[in-house]
Amino acid sequence: MSREATVRLYLQNSDVVMIIALALLCSLLLAIRFRPSSWKAIVLEALAANAAAIVAVVAFELMLS
Repeated sequence: MSREATVRLYLQNSDVVMIIALALLCSLLLAIRFRPSSWKAIVLEALAANAAAIVAVVAFELMLS
């Protein structure tokens, strides 16, 4: 009989709002820093900012649980 640790993560509306806010802030900071000139670079920066925002909120939720 083995016991496995399970992590249950529940994202609420406030978490989604925080993800959006962090993603917008990261996108703005990346755009100011790198000044993208093509639409591909803008899309790449937006995806990176969204991934970073999701990771930050999930990590924060795991620390609180």
